[in-house]
Amino acid sequence: MRPMVVNYAIRSSLAASWVHPLKAALLACVLAALMTPRPILAQDLKVATWNLDWLTTRPASARYLPPDVTVRQDAEMARLAAYARELNADVIALEEVDNHEAVATLFPPDAYSVHMTRDHVMQRVGIAVRRGIPYDIHPDLTALAQEHLRSGADITLHLRNHDLRLLAVHLKKGCSHRSLTRTPSGACRELAAQIDPLRQWIRDRTHANEAFLILGDFNRWMDGRDPFLQSLNSAAPLARATEGHSSPCWGGENFIDHILAGGPAITWMQPDSLKVLVYRETDPSLKDRLSDHCPVSVQIVVPE
Repeated sequence: MRPMVVNYAIRSSLAASWVHPLKAALLACVLAALMTPRPILAQDLKVATWNLDWLTTRPASARYLPPDVTVRQDAEMARLAAYARELNADVIALEEVDNHEAVATLFPPDAYSVHMTRDHVMQRVGIAVRRGIPYDIHPDLTALAQEHLRSGADITLHLRNHDLRLLAVHLKKGCSHRSLTRTPSGACRELAAQIDPLRQWIRDRTHANEAFLILGDFNRWMDGRDPFLQSLNSAAPLARATEGHSSPCWGGENFIDHILAGGPAITWMQPDSLKVLVYRETDPSLKDRLSDHCPVSVQIVVPE
């Protein structure tokens, strides 16, 4: 944009050399208006996922709250709220959040609307949407919640001339890279059982020609030719924002928080826009007082 502004100044000065000063000023304004680039007819969204590690406002003695869970103090909630402001995302998939009261401490109701699943567990899944972005709520993907696991939160954003379907998930923990079938692990069997509901959801979106994202805590690395990711890709082609990257969160680790794009959203997700908001705190003892997950985000540019 700077060279174009310089060009405007040069053309204006040339006009002023032979036109009355008042007319020259008017001509300069007209020239600038004519030569100003038209705005890009697109909507730019920052979309993120953040596992908040048992975010609750309940006391440590609360029923069903595991004894090893660290209940945040006011100062720690304030730190997380400051990171939420720094993240400054338009849409955030939330994992391990207990209730709206807890979420509101990070994402104030005057700035964000929050939808959460109806699961009767403390580790619920939700989506925070910046005020001003309209959306519809769909029934929870309860097929993911077998064996007391978490349902998926399902909404459709209405973005000017396009819609974007979002499914926020928190899948079974304990099978980050092992075989889904050739292992005695119960966790791997439970994770494998979550594939079919996801595949069906992807097929439904594809048949409806919808742009969609699946984002959240997959508890799976999905590197290389991972059979879990291959199974999802067999339902429809997907693009994974975290592909080829490792996370710098808490000193470095494999990604288990992912953002997958499908349908037209594959081209909307901007290459090389993946970002991880790393906590400035480095003391490992603070991991439980903030979160063991860092916010992961990408830019989505929705065409007009």
